[in-house]
Amino acid sequence: MTPVRPRPFVAALAGLLAASALPLLSGATPAAASDNGQSTRPAMGWSSWSFVRRSPTEAKIKAQADALVSSGLKNHGFVYINLDDFWQKCDTNGFTVDSYGRWAADPAKFPSGIKALADYIHSKGLKFGFYVTPGIAKNAVTANTPIEGTSYHAKDIADTSKTEKNYNCKNMYYIDYGKPGAQEFVNSWAKQFASWGVDYLKIDGVGSADIPDVQAWDTALRASGRDINFALSNNLPIADAANWRRLANSWRTQGDVECYCGPGANGSGYPLTDWSHVSARFDKAAAWQPYAGPGGWNDLDSLEVGNGDQVGLTADQRRSHFTLWAMAASPLLLGTDLTQLDSVDKAMLTNDRLIGVDQDGAAAKRIVSSGVKQVWSKKESDGQYVVALFNTGTSGNATVSVNWSQVGFTGTGDVTDLWSGSHKGAVTDTYSATLRPGETRLIRVEPS
Repeated sequence: MTPVRPRPFVAALAGLLAASALPLLSGATPAAASDNGQSTRPAMGWSSWSFVRRSPTEAKIKAQADALVSSGLKNHGFVYINLDDFWQKCDTNGFTVDSYGRWAADPAKFPSGIKALADYIHSKGLKFGFYVTPGIAKNAVTANTPIEGTSYHAKDIADTSKTEKNYNCKNMYYIDYGKPGAQEFVNSWAKQFASWGVDYLKIDGVGSADIPDVQAWDTALRASGRDINFALSNNLPIADAANWRRLANSWRTQGDVECYCGPGANGSGYPLTDWSHVSARFDKAAAWQPYAGPGGWNDLDSLEVGNGDQVGLTADQRRSHFTLWAMAASPLLLGTDLTQLDSVDKAMLTNDRLIGVDQDGAAAKRIVSSGVKQVWSKKESDGQYVVALFNTGTSGNATVSVNWSQVGFTGTGDVTDLWSGSHKGAVTDTYSATLRPGETRLIRVEPS
């Protein structure tokens, strides 16, 4: 039998992108995906929230963009630099707004403006991501700002009887989309973002009541004149999964992966997360699996790999963290400080075999779940299977086993370890691995 050779990522990814839609995992029949042409494969890059948290600045974001390039991560597919919350300026009544009622950037944090920052990121061959939440600012309604390009004003579209969820300046009213001017307001905001060079937009604080907002933003982004990857956050209800998939390119399936247990203000600083926050993703990833596929992905939140043990996870746990995200085909958005990359973690993040598993166009299904023992599997378009075995416990070794019949074939399979790249040879009927607490084994299997 010819050994399975790990496929170079660039060639593999080129093949993946050449296919308009690779077959999904057998048995998966997700709802119709967004047809906006974005996110054929899960997004990869960096997001400011985990490490930079509430104090983003022009200089900090540029430094992370520089590091994404100089570290070589860009060459492995990490291309987004996403500016999350707290780019805005607030006063005692909420967000300060421009002449058309849209949030204004904080000039102390971004003295050159958002467009200049996006231009810098684009000059590095990267893409720029941005952040917003549903609704219209109280200050816009108080000033009754005009809606750009229309005869309508903020008071014409605001439902001041209820406030939207917002994590920063608060004071956001719902928008009544039954009123003329409502869609036009969102259109004007999307057009502004497009003019600034936004390539990825996260709309946060989304729940079932915000489906009209998600619909409005989907419409607005399509009309903006720019290709923009549309992401929803966070902890979205699975009951509305068909809507999220129809309208957006990714959606957060849970709350934040951050533990908020650091020594800084609001729990900032290291550790960024802990194993309980990561391992809690296993059950949700299994439940959401049928809804992932080209054009729309289950987002398990930031990937906290890059700064070694200080992030709050052991090396074994970080490999398991990355393995689950890859098997689930989650976006890979790093939350760590790229200017201080740990050498062990850099080797993890530049493992093209792992990245290829994430980018293969299919989300794995959980086929074994017994206490701390879990096994996940997916079939790729070339007929090979990728199988991940996990010990999710925090103490004691565990021997995790899987029968090839559970994976999807019988007989003998030729096995390659994807973390090490080592060829293990033919294995008949059953594969087993004895795993340390928090450890994973990720293999590619070619049925004989």
